[in-house]
Amino acid sequence: MARILAIDYGTKRVGLAVTDPLKIIASALDTVHAKDVLVYLKNYTAKEEVEAFVVGMPVQLDGTDTNNTSHVKGFVKQLKKMFPDTPVHLHDERFTSAMALQAMLMSGVSKKDRSQKGNVDKVSATIILQSYMESVALTGNQ
Repeated sequence: MARILAIDYGTKRVGLAVTDPLKIIASALDTVHAKDVLVYLKNYTAKEEVEAFVVGMPVQLDGTDTNNTSHVKGFVKQLKKMFPDTPVHLHDERFTSAMALQAMLMSGVSKKDRSQKGNVDKVSATIILQSYMESVALTGNQ
């Protein structure tokens, strides 16, 4: 069965999360350098079937673009070009970094591990994926 893969795109690092094959649980996958993410995804999809990508879309509280929105839109174009048969869903990523830090704090992750930005990126991608899965369950739309 195919998985759903979430992407928390940043210009330096990209957090990745993936569902289990039954699409019940979202789990952190990896953090990769932005320049390497497309190659990583190509290699990953060669081993695992991915039915859709979910990309966190950065927006301000009022819904306007952030400084990173144009970078994410450019990445989404590249993603769609490399994987033309795989749907790409955009999902609001407001507060995911803060939620990731809070979740890590509550689960007892050490200060040293919380300070590693890559860990926050992976957890942020997991939160984006979990939020997407919940919204699909509520609305029935993908």
